[in-house]
Amino acid sequence: VHVEVAVERLHRRFSVDVELHQPRVPYLETIRQESRAQGRYKKQTGGRGQFGDCQIVLEPLAGHTGYEFLDQIVGGVIPHNFRPAVDKGIQEAMVHGQLAGAPVQGVRVRLVDGSYHTVDSSEMAFKIAGSMAFKSAYEKANPVLLEPIMDVEVTVPDEAVGAVNGDLNSRRGRLQGMEPAGGMTSIRAEVPMAEILTYSQSLTSLTGGRGDYHMHFLRYEEVPAHIAQKVISETKKEREEVKV
Repeated sequence: VHVEVAVERLHRRFSVDVELHQPRVPYLETIRQESRAQGRYKKQTGGRGQFGDCQIVLEPLAGHTGYEFLDQIVGGVIPHNFRPAVDKGIQEAMVHGQLAGAPVQGVRVRLVDGSYHTVDSSEMAFKIAGSMAFKSAYEKANPVLLEPIMDVEVTVPDEAVGAVNGDLNSRRGRLQGMEPAGGMTSIRAEVPMAEILTYSQSLTSLTGGRGDYHMHFLRYEEVPAHIAQKVISETKKEREEVKV
């Protein structure tokens, strides 16, 4: 409501038209299991070629957060000056996961083996090889979609508690507790951000305009499979529309 009022004022005072869009949920992606893959990039174009080859082990990190890169190369199968390029290629590949194009988090990468060419190898070739290895390992590591979970506190008239609790439950909310306070009740619940983006209008309707709420981020959790599939399908459709 406040945004709509601000948009109207901009139009009225400055003749500025603002187009509103539904806020996007900041999904993340991660993996469930360990996997191993090789990235081998070889290109020959008349003169000097390009060659990079690396093998990595991809592992999930606890808590679905963070990124670790461990150089576990033994000997000189990949020269020291090319190993940071592998890391860079992996991190670039992590910007857009393969499920819904969301950033990848909560993974450890161990660089364990590889090979190089004394003439054709370069940082660029190893960066591409690193990206290839990560994408291949990621596909085999049982990737999953993560969604932000919000800590929501709703204050409503006592007579609206039942209706509000029912509405929160329909939004995949998990009730954490209630506290009465002089004709009003404070309700605490954990609710996925995707289900709470348009909550203000529903709360106004359920409480006759007497309800209020605020929320803050708690953590990321796996999206239920049936909902994840819907998000992935919608994202794929959006990508195809952009290409057209």
